[in-house]
Amino acid sequence: MKGAIVFIVVFAIVLVVTLAYISIPPGEAIYRAALPNTEQYTSTYAIAGTNAFALIIAVFNGVIYAFVAWLIFTLATWGSRKDKNQQKVIVNVNNQTTSSPPPPQ
Repeated sequence: MKGAIVFIVVFAIVLVVTLAYISIPPGEAIYRAALPNTEQYTSTYAIAGTNAFALIIAVFNGVIYAFVAWLIFTLATWGSRKDKNQQKVIVNVNNQTTSSPPPPQ
């Protein structure tokens, strides 16, 4: 659950920053590779006060950077949780009986 919160927070921050500075890699390179020759259509289409070109690049960057942050967070907490779950258990068993068991009936 904490990993999802990390993903959403990093996604939102990177989305806003990329909308302000569209040249942050790798969003634009991925856009040009995945959707070639579509910039002229998306740069003139307005969505939520910005153009679709900037919004698509911001979403690409948000997903990529949020996934990397989530992966780092998950690996870091998994490593620390592994140490906490280990328990030392000592069991003493005394099998010396002084009397014989009762006979079967």
